[in-house]
Amino acid sequence: MTRPGPALVKLGGSLLEDAGGRAAVLAAIARLWRGGEPLVLVHGGGKRIDAELAARGIPRRVHEGLRITDRATLEVVVAVLAGRINADLVRELGSAGADAVGLCAGDAGLLRADFHPPIGGVDLGFVGTVTSAEPRALEGPLSQGRLPVVAPLAAGPDDSLLNVNADAAAAALAGAIGARRLVFLTDVEGVADGAGRLRERLDPLEARRLLDSPAVTGGMRPKLTACLAASRAGIREIVIAGPARREAALAGGPGGTTLVAA
Repeated sequence: MTRPGPALVKLGGSLLEDAGGRAAVLAAIARLWRGGEPLVLVHGGGKRIDAELAARGIPRRVHEGLRITDRATLEVVVAVLAGRINADLVRELGSAGADAVGLCAGDAGLLRADFHPPIGGVDLGFVGTVTSAEPRALEGPLSQGRLPVVAPLAAGPDDSLLNVNADAAAAALAGAIGARRLVFLTDVEGVADGAGRLRERLDPLEARRLLDSPAVTGGMRPKLTACLAASRAGIREIVIAGPARREAALAGGPGGTTLVAA
């Protein structure tokens, strides 16, 4: 019998800036890992990037939920994601009892990307759209029983790093490793419909209808798009969970919005 793939957890939103919430989630992740569950953690870091941009006097520019990334912004993105946040999460997971190892997806050969095409005539700069995911750099740590913590950057056409949406990175890696489930931990409770009602369960057709409607805006658009990409890649259970249900979602219980294969 084929062993099921690891669970992949994407950590993002304001959770990374909430010390108490982050500690609780990392403790829950560490408990799962100590219980023998193979895990991969992919993290974002938008709010900390915003803070560093502000400290350097660099304007924050976002279009359709994606960060417009010039050279100065890319320097900040790399330093914050592959440097500070990744190292902090590895250290905090270690304190919680997990043997975590940090990886930059672009440097480790996990993700490759092309330059993202303009959206509505807006050039996004050094932003990538993922073209391939290669899980080899995760196989070693996972086979050793370690917990990989992945910063969402990708190698571009000339092997320089590109900024890629962390949700898209998580979806691509989940597909590449055959993840048994994909969990997005964020600061909203799930996907709402046009009437503002939380949708606890969606199939891909319903998700596409919501994306084609005004109901899904801002950062939820790339997140739901990533959910659909993961579903196409064969991931049969995809969860978006906010503060009230994060730990339940990690443990496999009901949480937020669950996208299931049709």
